[in-house]
Amino acid sequence: MLGGVVEDVIKSVANTSYVDDGDFIGEDGLLYCGKCKTRKERELEWFGQGISKVPVMCRCRAEEAKAEKERQEKEERMHSIRRARISSMMDENFQQATFENFRKRSENEKHLKVAQNYCKEFRKMCENNQGLLFYGTVGTGKSYTAACIANYLLDHSFSVVMTSFVRILQEMQGFDKDRAAYYENLLNSVSLLIIDDLGAERNTDYALEKVYGIIDNRYRAKKPLILTTNLTLAQMQAANDIRYERIYDRVFEMCYPLEFSGVSWRKREAAQRYEETRRLLEG
Repeated sequence: MLGGVVEDVIKSVANTSYVDDGDFIGEDGLLYCGKCKTRKERELEWFGQGISKVPVMCRCRAEEAKAEKERQEKEERMHSIRRARISSMMDENFQQATFENFRKRSENEKHLKVAQNYCKEFRKMCENNQGLLFYGTVGTGKSYTAACIANYLLDHSFSVVMTSFVRILQEMQGFDKDRAAYYENLLNSVSLLIIDDLGAERNTDYALEKVYGIIDNRYRAKKPLILTTNLTLAQMQAANDIRYERIYDRVFEMCYPLEFSGVSWRKREAAQRYEETRRLLEG
């Protein structure tokens, strides 16, 4: 009885699901695909009730199913990356910063190499709680290089937040205790936290306490941090205000320093625009 029911179900499936034009019955009595010439049936014994034919995927259907699964997984991954990028707090002008778009010059070859190696070795950097400190003059590519790292890691499914202490402090103004704790936990939960422009925040006790707290939380959680600053190492090392001193001591403990120097990219581009405009207007 059971065998008859199973056979009826199989026949129903066969008639509606997997028999296509061009399919044929082989010498073994089983159904074959008219396209790839591989079996679409196999024989199976059901609970001692006799042998029945059951549908199986032929090679071309299996390949189609695999391709569809890969397509769906890619879509899900891209959707996840888009959500992560939205959550990253990154300024819109940095969202297209990539190593492929990196304009390499003699003065920034080392910066590119360090940034790429940091990404390649990121799991090890996480294990070692190893961050980076990009320091140097204004407009020399510190933030752009940090954004390249952020976008690379986001594309490889790591969680990243890139923001600034000025923005953090502005957003936290007026937060109640619970909302402030949630925000700080968010900054501490991501795989990598990148904070732009250390030293630009106000020097109030509240601001400097928050700055230290965010850096120290990453240190205690053993999670890496990348900082950019227009300060020099000498300025940070010479700090004699205990509020700054403890911030910079923690930074030096966590972050590998890399100097950015040379002509400001913004000044270089402004000079190029000026020269192009001068040629157009003055001939």
